[in-house]
Amino acid sequence: MTATTPRAPATSGPTPTSTGNRSRWVALAVIGVAQLMVALDATIVNVALPTAQRSLGFDDTQRAWVITAYTLSLAGLLLVGGRVADRFGRRRAMLAGLAGFAVSSAIAGAASGFTMLVVGRALQGACAAMMAPAALSLIAITFTDPKERGKAFGIFGAIASSGAVTGLLLGGVLTEYAGWRWCLYVNVAVAAAAIAVGRRALPSGDGHPTPIDALSGVLATGSLAALVLAANQAAPHGWTSAQVLVPAGIGVLAGAAFVLRQSRTAAPLLPLSIVADRARGTAYLATAISVVGTFGMFLMLTYHFQVVLGYSPVKTGLAFLPLNIAVIASSYAIGARLMDRVPARTVVTPALLVAAAGLTLLTQLEPGSGYLTLILPAEVLVGAGVGCIFTPSIGVATSGIDPRQAGIAAATANAAMQVGGSMGIAVLNTIAVAAASGYAGTPVQAMVHGSAVATTGAAIALGATALVVAWGLRPRQTDHDHTGDPR
Repeated sequence: MTATTPRAPATSGPTPTSTGNRSRWVALAVIGVAQLMVALDATIVNVALPTAQRSLGFDDTQRAWVITAYTLSLAGLLLVGGRVADRFGRRRAMLAGLAGFAVSSAIAGAASGFTMLVVGRALQGACAAMMAPAALSLIAITFTDPKERGKAFGIFGAIASSGAVTGLLLGGVLTEYAGWRWCLYVNVAVAAAAIAVGRRALPSGDGHPTPIDALSGVLATGSLAALVLAANQAAPHGWTSAQVLVPAGIGVLAGAAFVLRQSRTAAPLLPLSIVADRARGTAYLATAISVVGTFGMFLMLTYHFQVVLGYSPVKTGLAFLPLNIAVIASSYAIGARLMDRVPARTVVTPALLVAAAGLTLLTQLEPGSGYLTLILPAEVLVGAGVGCIFTPSIGVATSGIDPRQAGIAAATANAAMQVGGSMGIAVLNTIAVAAASGYAGTPVQAMVHGSAVATTGAAIALGATALVVAWGLRPRQTDHDHTGDPR
């Protein structure tokens, strides 16, 4: 975190410096609620999936799309959302995103079939893509004092990193006592309350006259969607089949076209200098890979709890609670307190290894494995590691940025999370299905074996990323001499 924070843009209403201390923290509450909605909706339907699947009648090959439709749309459009926040102002982007999120949640909740549910989820992701970058940049312009800013980012980091597990817990409660549709309807009431408070508390401000490159947004979203489709098709058709190679080729070409366009256009949607910075690019990578492991673990354990152990939706949500507590505790008590005192790599590198150790424990999972003896210790390790990854990584990713690019830098940080989640679920689910299909045993034994193999891959990915972080997040001399940035 740099000691010299970006200057707030010119405002037409109350500025961050003129608002009282109470107004700033009320604004942070609104920002936190919005970010919590963005984060938890990536997982709130996980626990509800078995019930929703029976209700709407879709098969096992389609169920992953209920999750990835949201994360793909969010990841692909976050850069556009960041530009919208820069162009029209963070407050306007936040309020518009909240309103759209409420409407799209109502559509998904009222789904009469699989297609309507997936469309509603994709629209949710598009609206979340406006909220997420606005949230981070609103913190940057609202909290200009370094100490307050560090505390605000600590609170935000705890919310962001615990939102996924909170979604699992809330989804279990709502599914069992109100029905799976209320996992979506609940957003309508929460968004309405956030809009009412946000209209008064959020700092108003003018945007910058920067163009919005919609074509680049289409290329980014299309590339991700094609790659995820390819990964999903690998289980039933094989990695070398046309069903995999064709969408994979389209995804690679669309991604290459996106990068080429960013390097040549006068006003790129993603200035390549943002990700070319070694420390910032490494922070994005650490965030993405950590989500690969956690999101994959959520999906695997959700079905293990309900199918293998016979847990109810509520008990399934409660089974994830220790993970949630570990994430919040480590994010606020360790990550936030150390981010301004030691280089980020000193925190992130061991945190990745701790999370990898937790995933390694889960590779020993068997149908008869006990929750207290294996799953609980694994959850605590993964939660403690992930909580210490997000806060310092987000701090590095959004530090030292021109105020005019604050929204796009924040969008890229969020995009890294969603890309990790989308690709993680797709690839790990494919690995699990392929491993299970070739296993000689009962269906339950095969499912558990597939989950163990997929979790092994996730653990290896986190361990390898720890090595990259140890190199890439090393501070430069100029960072300490001139900015105090502990990257």
